[in-house]
Amino acid sequence: MLDLAVVMPVYNEEDCIVTVIDSWLFVLAGLNIKFKILVINDGSKDGTDKRLKVFSNNEQVVVINKNNSGHGPTILIGYKQAVQIASWVFQCDSDNEIDAKYFSCLWQKRESFDALFGIRKDRKQNISRKIISCFAHMTVSCLFGNRISDVNIPYRLMRAVILQQIIAHIPDDAFAPNVIISGMFSRSQTRIYEHDVICEGRKTGVVSVVKWKLWHSAFKSFWQILSCCKNNQQNTVNSG
Repeated sequence: MLDLAVVMPVYNEEDCIVTVIDSWLFVLAGLNIKFKILVINDGSKDGTDKRLKVFSNNEQVVVINKNNSGHGPTILIGYKQAVQIASWVFQCDSDNEIDAKYFSCLWQKRESFDALFGIRKDRKQNISRKIISCFAHMTVSCLFGNRISDVNIPYRLMRAVILQQIIAHIPDDAFAPNVIISGMFSRSQTRIYEHDVICEGRKTGVVSVVKWKLWHSAFKSFWQILSCCKNNQQNTVNSG
């Protein structure tokens, strides 16, 4: 069993993906732990798949190429594999908006907690994304409790045995599974820690969900959150 499995969904990040993975390899190697980085390529249309071949001989990087299904379903695919091979699961995005250097702050505190979340500071969003982020936070707070500040943060370290319980009740097509997972952790008796991280903004690539698609996806996510809340009212998540 590994100490850590990192879940990194990727879509059209040819300009930065090698740099991002190298930065994580450097940080994780410095912690002297057994780990693997699961890089799930969600049907990228650029040269991402070619760039990822750089890691074909690196046993600590597992590249999974799949047809495009969206960010949320891709994360879930990674989670379902990660909980089988490691004691802890960490999820991060591949766009380099949050530096790998903050991870050690979470890892060093893990034994006292079950889930450790970043809180994005200096985050730059357009008005639509700000509204949706606020709405997501209010939804989780009302349905599950107000224990997590940044409910959709793509910088989260979770105890695998607890995450496995949670994702068993999330639909495979969930648009924002991290929001639902935050809700489940918030409602449970698990021990939660939060740590500020600087969100530097996207420097390469483009955002894949824009304009009307963003609002459509937000409403889809809202109904999925309501459904999960209703279907899992009787389920409890046990602290590790």
